[in-house]
Formats: sequence, structure tokens, C-alpha cells
Amino acid sequence: MDSRKPLDVSAIGLMLMLCLIWSMQSIALKATAADFSPVLQIALRSAIGAVLVGGLMLWRRERLSLATGIWQPGVLAGACFALEYLLVGEALQHTSAGHVVVFLYTAPVFAALGLHWWLPSERLAPLQWLGVGLAFAGIAIAFLRGVEGGNGDLPRMLWGDLLALLGGVTWAATTVLVRVTRLATLPATQTLLYQLAMGFVLLLPAALLIGHTTFNPTSLVWLSLAYQSLMVCFASFLIWFALLRRYLASRLGVLSFLTPLFGVILGAWLLDEAIEPGFVLGSALALTGIVLVSGHGWIKSAARAAERAKLAG
Repeated sequence: MDSRKPLDVSAIGLMLMLCLIWSMQSIALKATAADFSPVLQIALRSAIGAVLVGGLMLWRRERLSLATGIWQPGVLAGACFALEYLLVGEALQHTSAGHVVVFLYTAPVFAALGLHWWLPSERLAPLQWLGVGLAFAGIAIAFLRGVEGGNGDLPRMLWGDLLALLGGVTWAATTVLVRVTRLATLPATQTLLYQLAMGFVLLLPAALLIGHTTFNPTSLVWLSLAYQSLMVCFASFLIWFALLRRYLASRLGVLSFLTPLFGVILGAWLLDEAIEPGFVLGSALALTGIVLVSGHGWIKSAARAAERAKLAG
């Protein structure tokens, strides 16, 4: 029997904090992009995060598993993580932070499709297929937004949006890989360490290769690096994994989709990013579809509870 419980006030408060932290990572990367290349910043934050996670494992006396069948998918998951953030870092050079966070968070739809084919227990229900359709319709509308405005930067923004969407696909591939391999048996710290370590190993030479080496050590740059390393790569992921051990994942998953909403609002507020009506409509459809896909179990439970209450009344 699943011992995890529904959300309480503490869990909701922590999830709201996590959504804010995750939405701010794109804002921080975009705000410092002129002085600190995003790909380079992500590489360095991965290195610092890996050291912190490794230190925590040493303190817990937790050994890194290098057994056959674990380290290979661990390295592959790390490579997917690096590719995801290479795409994100490049996307931020071309489009807004709000767009990046929305397209990146389409990952659960692609993960659900991948798991549908890989695991019999993850077959999609009719309501989830409706969610997939809504999500893809929303993505299409979000891509087409702004055409009527004659925006001269539209091709560049569309390229950035596409890169962010591909980042979401890569994130989904990582999720599927973790679920269908022996990585699913590892403590969260070890899976995270594989991802952060490989992120640094692959992203640093990638940043050098594509010329993303700008580093002007302003106070904002140092603050962003500290935030990305301590809050995003270390604290937020550990809190997330702790919540997953105590609370029902479907409930947490639905709340996590406040992240794109926060990202769009914060991008408009802190970076003066425009919010196009077409993009808002497309994002709303996409996020509705994502909630239907990821929150299917919660929606069914809520419907059954409402039906029982109706019968009891």
C-alpha cells in the first residue's frame, strides 16, 4: 500500500517556493547573459552542485554505485541533462525567459508518450490523450503567436522557442531513461550526481567550442551563480525528492505547473518581456493539457470523492 499522503499546508507552501525557485532560474540566466554566457554558467553551476551533492553523500556515508547496468544509464542520463541545458542556454540567446520556461515545461507530455510505449503500467487513459491533444494544439498556437504583429525578431524568437521545446523533449527522455532502467532503484542523490557531474564534463567544452565564454564578474553575476548552484541545483532538487517520498506525486506534479506561469509573470515584471495574446492562449491550452496528462490520477480521485459526497448527501 502506498504510504504517501495527500498535500497538506506545509507541502503546498514548499511547492510554491520550489515553483518560484525553478521559474527564476531562466530569469537569472537571461538577466546575466550579457556578462555571463548561459551555457558557461550552467556548466559551472553543475560543477558546484555536484560538489555539494557529493559532499552530502560523503556525510551520509552513501557510496556511489558503479555497478554494471547502473553507471551506463547514469552517464547517458547525465548526457541528456547536458544536452537539455545546452539547448536551454542557447534558447535564452534568442527568445524570452518566459517563453523558455513554458516550452521547457512541456516535458511531461513527451515523457508520458515515451512511458506509454515503454511501460504497460503507464498506458495513457482517454482523458490523458485529450490532454496530449490540447498540449500540442497549445504549442502550435504559441509558436504562431505574433505573426500578425510583423515582429522583425520573429524568426529568431521562433528558433529560440524551438530550442526550448527540444530541451523539453530531452528532459522527457531523461525521465523515461530513469524510469525504465536500474537508475530507478538508486537514491535520488546518486541520480542527481550523475546528471550534475556529466553536465559539467560536457557543457564546459561545449561552451568553449561554441564561443559562449563571456564572464564579466559583476555582483549580479556572482549572485546568479550562487543562486543557480545553491538554490536550484542543490536545495530545490533535494526538497523535491523529499516531497516525492512523503506525498502523492500526482498532486505535486499538478502544482509544479505553476512554474511556467510564474516564469511568464516574472519575465514581464523583472525583464520587461512582452506577453503576446496569442502566446498566452497557446500557453494556457498547453498547460491545461499538461495538467490533464500529469494530474490524471488526482483528477480521478477528486471525481470519485465528489461522487461519494453527492451520494452521501
